[in-house]
Amino acid sequence: MLTYPKYNYYKLLLMNTKAIVAKKRYGQNFLKDQSVLRKIVEAMPKNDHKIVEIGPGLGDLTKYLVDVKSVEAFEVDTDLCKLLQSKFKEEIVTKRLHINCGDVLKAWKSELIDKPYDLVANLPYYIATNIILKALADPMCKNILVMVQLEVAEKFCANEGEKAFGSLSVITQSVGDARIVVQVPPTAFEPPPKIDSAVFLIKKNRDRDDEDFEGLLRVAFKQPRKTLMKNLSQTYKKDALLEAFLELSLSQTVRPHQVSTDYYHQLYKKLI
Repeated sequence: MLTYPKYNYYKLLLMNTKAIVAKKRYGQNFLKDQSVLRKIVEAMPKNDHKIVEIGPGLGDLTKYLVDVKSVEAFEVDTDLCKLLQSKFKEEIVTKRLHINCGDVLKAWKSELIDKPYDLVANLPYYIATNIILKALADPMCKNILVMVQLEVAEKFCANEGEKAFGSLSVITQSVGDARIVVQVPPTAFEPPPKIDSAVFLIKKNRDRDDEDFEGLLRVAFKQPRKTLMKNLSQTYKKDALLEAFLELSLSQTVRPHQVSTDYYHQLYKKLI
């Protein structure tokens, strides 16, 4: 059974490791709110997959994850790597935790690790979208449960017709289902960011689409205020577009965010 300490672990840690400070170049904001940590752990899919944690920071989430499953952690900050290796000596020896010190994006080829895993992390904001897209494309990644800035979470989780619906929404819906688990205020972090955050979950059930389909999406949503026809006509032949729109009963005045994921797939098949 998990227990959640009531004391401010962040402050206690800094008292003993004064050299550890949040670095702006790594987008570090350490999550200190125990209730949010609890909600992340409770939202984890129930399975036997390994956990991948990117940017474990001070290890506040890591300490709960290693109580549940084995964790493969990736940390780019060498100071934090040393801290984590010291703090989690027992977990490392018993192989409940393995820490990779370095840039995860450089280590990430087609697969990050060679076994099924769930990504569970408080992601650095400056690379969050890139990491999520890599995870969506990674066949070994089965579920994604991450903390990002609220605006980004809304883009991944938006539905057709909503203002935030865009290429990230379509890519996500093409591989699975997404929902926001909890919104998180700046006060949950140390130091506090200037924006709200959110934890969201993507449950994957299909492989990610090919790059050509995502290329169509980039064109379709390049200028969201213009019509879908206008955007696509910058790349695709007008005659082909007119025929495809007619066959799919799509209005030539429809906006990109008003078209469902299924229709984008049908459009792609007719235009390739």
